[in-house]
Amino acid sequence: MGLLQKLQNGENVYGTCITSTGPMWPAAIKRTGVDFVFIDTEHIPLGRNELAALCQQFRALAITPIVRIPCPDPFLACQAIDGGALGVVAPYLESVEQVLELVGATKFRPLKGELLTEYLNGTEPIPDEVKKYVDHYNAENICIANIESVPALEKLDDLLSVKGVDAVFIGPHDLSVSLGLPEQYDHPEFEKAVTTIIHKTRAKGLSVGIHFSLEPERQIRWIKEGANIVVHSFDVALFTQRLRHDIGLIKEAVGDQKAPEDHTAMVV
Repeated sequence: MGLLQKLQNGENVYGTCITSTGPMWPAAIKRTGVDFVFIDTEHIPLGRNELAALCQQFRALAITPIVRIPCPDPFLACQAIDGGALGVVAPYLESVEQVLELVGATKFRPLKGELLTEYLNGTEPIPDEVKKYVDHYNAENICIANIESVPALEKLDDLLSVKGVDAVFIGPHDLSVSLGLPEQYDHPEFEKAVTTIIHKTRAKGLSVGIHFSLEPERQIRWIKEGANIVVHSFDVALFTQRLRHDIGLIKEAVGDQKAPEDHTAMVV
């Protein structure tokens, strides 16, 4: 069963963010039992060739590749899908027009240009034969909006009303900064904002997830609030956290001095 079908069935799905291109990573990730990988090209220096190779590797292992493009650009969304992405996330969406463009790129390929705009706006009816074709052509594609700012929160009802959106990813770091509460993830106003996004998204029948590189308890807390997409941590953070823990245990056992605690946030 594909990831989109699982979401439409109301199931929880689990994944992590991948930033490394080493050839052994996909098989290692397969052993964790995740449903998808979140491949970020907004903050990570991945070229088209590297991205396509990752997407094809993960698809061959029956893991759904979800790609965040660098900016809300329908042409970049199409490039990601051409490379093998099944889900596309556009960052920092704050207008209905941006969401419509993302829907057009993920659900109406290969249509582009003026005619696509008319179909999306409803000013021109899409012919039945064309509609049947694009529905089949894009059947597995997942359209995901990144909601991570106060303006997006204020326009959330309108953004979520765009037909064709499948899910929302909450960007906690950018959202906390936009709220004037940088990295204060336990602040009541931050939690209120996340709760609002989750509840409104689920009320629209859409899926929603949040990406944290911190304790698993944060993911559990938001699943209980209604999130059904778990985007937990990323490869560098997980490696660093586990290695610091293990090296600390070894040093402590043999009487060597442990490294001082590093509370610097790891953000993707």
